[in-house]
Amino acid sequence: MQITQVQSKQDLQEFIELPYRLYKDDPYWIPPLRGEQKKLFTPKGNPLLEHCDYALYLLRDGKRVIGRIAAFIDHIAVDFWKEPVGFFGSYECIDNDEAAALLLSTARQFLQNHGMKEMRGPINFTATEWGLVVEGFNLSPMLMSPYNPPHYNRQVINFGMRKAKDLLVFYGDAGAGYTMPERFGRLFDRIAERYHVTIRTVDLKHLERDTGIMVDIMNKSIAYNWGAYPVTKEEGVRLAHDLKQIVDPSVVLIAEADGKPIGFFIGLPDINVLLKGLNGHLFPIGIFRLLFGLKKIRRYRLWALGLLPEYHGKGIDSLLFWRVYQSLAPRKAYAEMNYVLEDNFKMLNPLQKAGFKHIKTYRVYTMEI
Repeated sequence: MQITQVQSKQDLQEFIELPYRLYKDDPYWIPPLRGEQKKLFTPKGNPLLEHCDYALYLLRDGKRVIGRIAAFIDHIAVDFWKEPVGFFGSYECIDNDEAAALLLSTARQFLQNHGMKEMRGPINFTATEWGLVVEGFNLSPMLMSPYNPPHYNRQVINFGMRKAKDLLVFYGDAGAGYTMPERFGRLFDRIAERYHVTIRTVDLKHLERDTGIMVDIMNKSIAYNWGAYPVTKEEGVRLAHDLKQIVDPSVVLIAEADGKPIGFFIGLPDINVLLKGLNGHLFPIGIFRLLFGLKKIRRYRLWALGLLPEYHGKGIDSLLFWRVYQSLAPRKAYAEMNYVLEDNFKMLNPLQKAGFKHIKTYRVYTMEI
């Protein structure tokens, strides 16, 4: 077995192709669009990389690629946390602990060479794909969610990594009878009146402007969230551009108090249900699935919620959640709230009171290096 760094277009192609080969017989994996994957690993396609030092590695057994890993330092994160923490991500490996150790030790060495004292991951080159699945292996991933076989957890643990934090997933299924009590609506109406809050949907004609508003709110609220760090305007614009074709304005909301933006909620239709079976190719079939199937989707990922710190604890986050429920319930939708920190009781308590149920767990690992 031999580790090599990705240097050429051919190397990058092999890096991108590996999961399509490893998971080709997995009934739960949903292949992401290959074109979108290519964007992730180039600075031109992914603004995140503009403020990172990074390297991509392939593990070969002879000529056959059997593993891959990315190692990177995000300087915005290091500056924000004031801690020398680097990441590994884009991790894929056959079920072989020796192979896994070669990959992880290479990432560790890269981070050590750049002065890092902690390796954390898996963290991928997006704002939404953190951790390994530790519960819920028999569930397909939602839009922009990671997926992995169980043996990845054994591999990182055997390498010496330990749990850093669990990220929980909750769901509510209106099609299966889920409801929120009407008394919640009366309570939230009083909250809105008390704090002079109005809720509006995102304006697709001014999506870049509204994205900037949401990025600004998110960056002001992240000090309270473990592992979070600021997102650049360029990253927000890129994300808005990538998601514009699938955005459902009725579940992308901005809260305003006396006309001032104070919070937001982003829900996204789970287009993974349309990508299944396409093997990552949009043409010739995928484009028609998206065109004609998007409005029929009844699965949603409740992806992000942000609130200015001075409005925490006032129930406005629950008000936003209620308005999303009002939009999705008549459609008998299934909704997942992803990536709730295991100790974020300000989110856990309202979710549990609202009757959402735990369905999946992701785990981020760490080790001192």
